[in-house]
Amino acid sequence: MAESTDPPRTVVPDAPPAPGRPLSAGVALLATSVAVINLLVGGTLTAVALSGHVLGAWPSPDPLSPGLIGAGMLGTAPALFALAGARTWEQARTLVLPLAVVLAGLFAVSVLHAGRLYIARGGPIVSVLFSLGWLFVLGLLCVGVVVCLAVQLLRRPGPALPRTAPLPGWSKPPLAVLGSSWLGIGTGLLLRPGFWADFVPWHTNRMDAQALGVWALALGTGVLGSLAEDDLERTRPALLSLPGTALAMTAVLAARAPHVDWASGPGLSLVAMVAGLLLAGASGRLLLRSGAAAGEAVRGAG
Repeated sequence: MAESTDPPRTVVPDAPPAPGRPLSAGVALLATSVAVINLLVGGTLTAVALSGHVLGAWPSPDPLSPGLIGAGMLGTAPALFALAGARTWEQARTLVLPLAVVLAGLFAVSVLHAGRLYIARGGPIVSVLFSLGWLFVLGLLCVGVVVCLAVQLLRRPGPALPRTAPLPGWSKPPLAVLGSSWLGIGTGLLLRPGFWADFVPWHTNRMDAQALGVWALALGTGVLGSLAEDDLERTRPALLSLPGTALAMTAVLAARAPHVDWASGPGLSLVAMVAGLLLAGASGRLLLRSGAAAGEAVRGAG
């Protein structure tokens, strides 16, 4: 019998799994979809507020409240687009979890006060159609975020993702104060709007106060989540949302400056909290760039 001349088969070992929990395509697709909606709807709400008019799903006594809701949407859009480049859940959750808070919170507020929406009480045709689209799209996105998060959390994680760019020690106390401030005022506005609305330095109604509370709660969740992650690389997309949101809010507040009681305690606190978002995002981006530059210098020297 002739012997086989086939070369011995080489067994190639399986590649080790990548560190971290892989980011699902559903989460990335959801983030991109919300980013497009935020650009369209948030841009419209912000532009209408800057012109001094009111547009929203419910009546508002002042353009400031719907304008700031639109500013939050508009400011987070670039960060949501950037999320498509993330590879792991750890790099996305500081932005996705606040997004879930916003979607679920705004939908809950809209449903609980459905009788105050233009679709129920009537009004200008543009407002009625806007409120119909607002409720439908929010409901659809809430279903999407629940499904995407469930699928994401069922994915098998790899080895622990190492922290490569920890937060400087000096940054942690200010971040804790900033995140707690947004979280606290958001919780108060959402749960007790009748009391906490008096601390808003312009005229609001109950739905305005709760919707603003949802956004404040999401901002606090994002800032405190970044503090818990303790890694600038993991929070890279979220860092992009902070200065964007702060700048969009500043534009709306500046356009309606005469309607804000700047001399009051809440007015001064608002200035400090918005400035804190801008400084936190800008300093984080600078630290990332300086860290990358230092890494390139070390590699070049080697």
